[in-house]
Amino acid sequence: MQSAAMLWHVSLLVTADRRALALGLVGLAKIGPILLFSMISGVAADALNRRTLMLATQSVMAVLAALLAVLTLRGLDAAWPIYVLAACSSAAASFDLPARQALVPTLIPREHLPNAISLNTIAMQTASVAGPALGGLMIAWVNVGWVYAANALSFLFVLAALAVMKGQGSTHLAAAGDRGEFTMAAALDGLRFVFRAPLIRSTMLLDFFATFFSSATALLPIFAQDVLHVGARGYGWLYAAPAAGALLASAVMVRAVDRIEHRGRVLIASVLVYGVATIVFGLSTVFWLTFFCLAITGAADTVSMVYRNLIRQLETPDYMRGRMIGVNMMFFVGGPQLGELEAGLVANWFGPALSVVSGGLGCLLTTGWISAVTAELREYTTQGSRLKAQVTQGSGLKAHEESPLADVRTPGDPEP
Repeated sequence: MQSAAMLWHVSLLVTADRRALALGLVGLAKIGPILLFSMISGVAADALNRRTLMLATQSVMAVLAALLAVLTLRGLDAAWPIYVLAACSSAAASFDLPARQALVPTLIPREHLPNAISLNTIAMQTASVAGPALGGLMIAWVNVGWVYAANALSFLFVLAALAVMKGQGSTHLAAAGDRGEFTMAAALDGLRFVFRAPLIRSTMLLDFFATFFSSATALLPIFAQDVLHVGARGYGWLYAAPAAGALLASAVMVRAVDRIEHRGRVLIASVLVYGVATIVFGLSTVFWLTFFCLAITGAADTVSMVYRNLIRQLETPDYMRGRMIGVNMMFFVGGPQLGELEAGLVANWFGPALSVVSGGLGCLLTTGWISAVTAELREYTTQGSRLKAQVTQGSGLKAHEESPLADVRTPGDPEP
């Protein structure tokens, strides 16, 4: 709700000739703190109690949302406070996300992880469908400030869930020796691990380039107001369309995730579908066709997201998981936010349609390139890195020499 409301709010506070650039700057305000804190936040998720860390970050984000609500309801007439509070919230989220994602695999058995990721996606996308749609209605009926207030209240449910959480996930790693160290060396270990693992590296690059070139969400207020002429209610539905498609895809993936053999190929194909749907969205001048294309992007992104997350979680040991997610955050959060800035700049110079279409083409080209140069990703199956094992056997190298973790150990870490 808040993400959709911020974009709409900014679009109302600036003149029409500056609207595209102003919307792109929302993404820039969010990406700065992520780039600044992503490395240290990953180390924090490995070194500290993840549940306690989330309690702190969620509390900070609740206060920031409440402050944004108060300022808006008192008559905010400038966009810069929105940028500042968006940046502060993004800083807190940069510490929250690695802890949250690293916590999930400690709560459930490894064999249930694919289904858990799919179920978690359903929960997230259900909120993503209801949130923007309800937010659009609230903007039309009352005031955008009440959307921010509703978001502030929603954090109370998150804090309550964390307060009652028990078991392995709440204590993280019982043995102190299993915790990572809160040092720069530990952060560099995370970087080395990611870039020495072709599967993890390629999924992160796919994440970044697909969302960088095809991140058209920031332009939805322009399409709703100037292209489709559907107002705030129509904007709410358009913003919710990707989540609606994602929700349906998530329901299918709960059953299908374990049955698909060639996971790498399905991952690549889903990103290509995402790019094609983005191109058609950019060309559309009909509301329902635009809604359908946005829903397809959400469905395709969900399929790719499930397999991207699954590959990364299965290929990463727990004591390195927070750092891996911290590095990954620069890609999967940085891509959309920088993409919003890129989309805003291109739209400001050449128009929104060309911005979206060129972004979809960029997504297709970069996906083809990553697929061509990463055989491990193309051949990835339910058996894991089958091609990697064959290469290791054929070259006569020992498995630990091929492992990206071979030179990445901190004091007290178990053997890979």
